Amino acid sequence: MANADIESSRAEADLDPTDPWAREAQTFPRLSEEMAERVARYGSEEPLAPHTVVFQRGDRGRDFFLILEGTIEVFEFDDDGTLRVLRPQLAHEFTGELDLFNDRAILVNGRAGATVTRVVRIKRADFRRLVQSEPDIGEIIMRAFILRRVGLIKHGQGAAVLIGAGHSADTLRLQQFLNRNGYPMRVFDTEKDADAGGFLECFSLSAAELPMVVLPGHRALRNPTLAALADALGITEDFDHESVFDLAVVGAGPAGLAAAVYGASEGLQTIVLESVAPGGQAGTSSKIENYLGFPTGISGQALAGRAQVQAQKFGARLAISREVTGIDCDVTPYMLKLDDGARIRARAVVIATGARYRKLDVEGFERFEGQGVYYAATAMEAGLCRGAEVIVVGGGNSAGQAAVFLAGSVRHVHVLVRSAGLAATMSDYLVQRIASARHISLHTHSEICLLEGDSALSAVAWRDRRSGEETKKPVTAIFAMIGAVPNTTWVDGCLDLDAQGFVITGAKAGHAADSPYTTSRPGVYAIGDVRSGSVKRVASGVGEGSVVVQAVHRFLHPPVD
Repeated sequence: MANADIESSRAEADLDPTDPWAREAQTFPRLSEEMAERVARYGSEEPLAPHTVVFQRGDRGRDFFLILEGTIEVFEFDDDGTLRVLRPQLAHEFTGELDLFNDRAILVNGRAGATVTRVVRIKRADFRRLVQSEPDIGEIIMRAFILRRVGLIKHGQGAAVLIGAGHSADTLRLQQFLNRNGYPMRVFDTEKDADAGGFLECFSLSAAELPMVVLPGHRALRNPTLAALADALGITEDFDHESVFDLAVVGAGPAGLAAAVYGASEGLQTIVLESVAPGGQAGTSSKIENYLGFPTGISGQALAGRAQVQAQKFGARLAISREVTGIDCDVTPYMLKLDDGARIRARAVVIATGARYRKLDVEGFERFEGQGVYYAATAMEAGLCRGAEVIVVGGGNSAGQAAVFLAGSVRHVHVLVRSAGLAATMSDYLVQRIASARHISLHTHSEICLLEGDSALSAVAWRDRRSGEETKKPVTAIFAMIGAVPNTTWVDGCLDLDAQGFVITGAKAGHAADSPYTTSRPGVYAIGDVRSGSVKRVASGVGEGSVVVQAVHRFLHPPVD
């Protein structure tokens, strides 16, 4: 980063203490002489000639570098092709960020500085051994990597460029995907941003061809599928499909990530398959305040992000934007079928695909999805309806968290429930906040009966189920958080399901003595919200994910009589 950029960054940091670039001691720590000597044991020393490129954007599986003398400049190319140094890494500092824990394509470039540079190069396998064998150094590296990714996201560095109308369902779809996968992006809203016109002219595009994602080298993807975007950005890892994993975890919500952390940390070759992004339903929560160990609360996305890194630290592999469409239960190892035609084989399978919110039974509901109807209440969705009236439908904790969060930026929040109140379904701390909030109104015994709008939602009416009285408001956003539909269509015909489609486990599945999470097939387990009779809470899902690994071990390595 040039001096002017550093000063600008520091000036911004004075206003924003959350900026990682201002926390140099943690984001770019310098190891002590003793720590540097320990790190050096895991690699080999080598000199680098001036301006030698040591890694490039798009590389996978790059090495870890500890700088002994000189500098390594981390850089990217601006839109006009100009090379811009983001920051020079100095002696006793180290290179890398979160992609060093996986095989995703890296986001930035690195080269030696203008003078001769000496480094310790550590190969990937040895880097993992370093992190696990030297816990004090591993903690420093882990914290730095997380902060560096946060900094890249905050400043739009190493980013993809998203161009589209801010209220377009497809623009929101792509933006949500990038955001939930922790990928840096710069967004140009064609409805508001004058600079977006330059991109349209550059690529000879009309507004009808948007949204578009621009990648390095001016490669453009016009309204891509999530799988195509993940492949183009290198978010998806490459796998040897001939390999047989000890454990395949389907779903990367809190339950699935917990199973991955405990499975990988206990030596199981573990793969996690997730159709969209880590976090599941919990990943869309603005703040979870009753999760143990976080007294000030934590967002679902932050919790999922930390768990994902934790699992990868122990060697778990994550396949993002890879939906499991079926399972062959008649062969062992079990065969998981993916939406791209690939196959994953595993000796044991943990199903953690969770549940999704139900759609409202009102005419036009699907037409407004992504254009006034949302299933998550994060800062992204809140920004689309700032200063407007909104509706939250649902009486569970997710609905309560959404209402409280949205009340900080919208004009008014109307909470609609069909029941007589919230006490039976929502944590008391949320009930009390809703009751005391000036900008939140609770409407009991109510249901939506009318949606109005052209390209986007503009008005909503709801009916009191007791009196029949209807109320109409100029509402521009509905946050639907009702019920739970299990994501189990892909296992139907293989496993026993209850009447609602949840996976039956334990005694009801005929395996009471084995594990409460065993399904009707030995070696296949179900945890979290997808399991019949489970408690729909983040903490319980995490608990089930950690405990189920014991049963997996017993199945893979049965005790000898």
